Amino acid sequence: MSSLDLAVIGNCTISALVDRRAQIVWSCFPRFDADPVFSALLDCPEGQSDADQKGVFAIDMVGMVTCEQSYLENTAVLVSRMTDSFGNVLEVTDFAPRFKHYDRTFRPPMLIRRVHAVKGRPRIRVRLRPHYDWGGCPPNLTRGSNHLRFVGPAYSLRLTTDASVSYINDERPFVVDRPLSFFFGEDEPLRSETDSTARAFLDSTVDFWRDWVRSLSIPFDWQEAVIRAAITLKLCNYEETGAIVAALTTSVPEAPHTQRNWDYRYCWLRDAYFVIQALNRLGTTKTMEEYLTYITNIVDDMEAIPEQKDMPPLFSITRSPDLEEREATALAGYRGMGPVRVGNAAYTQIQNDAYGSIVLASVHAFLDKRLIRSGNRALFSHLEKLGQRAIEVFDQPDAGPWELRTKAAVHTFPSVMCWAACDRLIKIAEAMGREDRAAFWRENADHMHRVINERAYNPEKGTFVSSFDGADLDATLLLLAELDFVKPDDPRFIATVKAVGTKLRRGDLLLRYDVEDDFGLMHTAFMICGFWYVDALSAIGRKDEAKELFEHILSLRNSFGLFSEDADFTTGELWGNFPQTYSMVGLINSAVRLSRSWEEAV
Repeated sequence: MSSLDLAVIGNCTISALVDRRAQIVWSCFPRFDADPVFSALLDCPEGQSDADQKGVFAIDMVGMVTCEQSYLENTAVLVSRMTDSFGNVLEVTDFAPRFKHYDRTFRPPMLIRRVHAVKGRPRIRVRLRPHYDWGGCPPNLTRGSNHLRFVGPAYSLRLTTDASVSYINDERPFVVDRPLSFFFGEDEPLRSETDSTARAFLDSTVDFWRDWVRSLSIPFDWQEAVIRAAITLKLCNYEETGAIVAALTTSVPEAPHTQRNWDYRYCWLRDAYFVIQALNRLGTTKTMEEYLTYITNIVDDMEAIPEQKDMPPLFSITRSPDLEEREATALAGYRGMGPVRVGNAAYTQIQNDAYGSIVLASVHAFLDKRLIRSGNRALFSHLEKLGQRAIEVFDQPDAGPWELRTKAAVHTFPSVMCWAACDRLIKIAEAMGREDRAAFWRENADHMHRVINERAYNPEKGTFVSSFDGADLDATLLLLAELDFVKPDDPRFIATVKAVGTKLRRGDLLLRYDVEDDFGLMHTAFMICGFWYVDALSAIGRKDEAKELFEHILSLRNSFGLFSEDADFTTGELWGNFPQTYSMVGLINSAVRLSRSWEEAV
């Protein structure tokens, strides 16, 4: 049975997911949101044999009995060590090249697999079966002396190797008696010797990741978990534009047989803000600067369309308008649980937290003196227009942070994010010496704060609630102190944390909410909600309880230290798109909050 016990490799242009048999089962070319030429993750009905499998790049060790896998320390390079029934040992090293070259970052849409025999004479069979058009179109195959070309309707891909092209083409087993290298990517010839190039690319890629990790400001406790989370967040950054995807997959169900199958290979303004916040806590300012460039382009785009008043909640990683939601019928779905969706109709929704997400992310451009590209009057003017829209919509109904498709209400979290937009504009105006504008935003922020306090607090229940004049709870209420809307010692917030824990906690995890939505009740817990609860417990002084719960949640990571979006609150099994940036953000934030300081520990 398929599972989400997967590793991720990548280089901030492309990525790939590798399963416990060292098969590449998911990879889109030539970028995160493109056609998944390796789509086996979403085409694996029960009982399917290897012979029927498509959309996979497998290096099968004949007679394999074990496969031990791990990342090279502090890198995105994966090593799979296989043993067969005769004691032969084989290693497969997987990575996407990334390093500095001619003062530029070399990160081509390319996967490299290096194979060598550690012991004995192991035999392998290579099954390289890319498919185009979402699994619906097998490629035409042409070959050369050292390469295979996979010709599709719109573009071609190429494998260059020093292994036998005939054996690969025929999927015939052969002995590994020397190191072998496989370059898979764009249809361009490799103009250098195969093995030495693969070794050089590997060494340079390892050096890059270790240098990047060395630059992180990490907490003392849970260092390995934080480092893996940080690398994973970086792998979800489409560096060419600065966009950050919510996850690298589409249509992995949030729970079995629920139809909650969505495409997350896009940039949600809300998710990306939380990613930037987490990475900034670790000192990765360059990623933040690149994302600020991405969102300033979005703001400019919106101003060029005066008739469009509402900011969409998500964008493609290249700001392409093609986000129309459709189904890929050639793929059966994860464990056969379709549909497989391409695009996401949430881009048509009104989600009023978008304004706060942009302004909160942009504050750093004005206040962080480390940044090369700092904020200026033009950017401030753009942000003020977003703030003005936040004033207009903060008490208006929207789809909410959970993207309800058929229900609208005045949700508390978007209202607070609109307030936060105005509150942070005060800080920006003060930093720019614009006391007149600071006074304007202070007046409006104070008014919004009063309204939200009156409408989002239920005096009968003694807690904040998820919508104006409502009675229900949702997990975003745990963020009220994090966003500085209330102080952590506010009795109303303490009561809200307690009520959310009582109402939404299931074992060690939390539901987003426990009322029916468009698809019924929730059957799995949303990973980041558990971390929000940990942070809230710590903020209100229940630190020992928070630390214990954090350790329990950490134990649910897969064997590579990664989280998906959701987990079964009884078994801990991971569900939902993978790897989920939100979940890795939660890990980092909680670890930073709960860790001993270096001064205390050393």
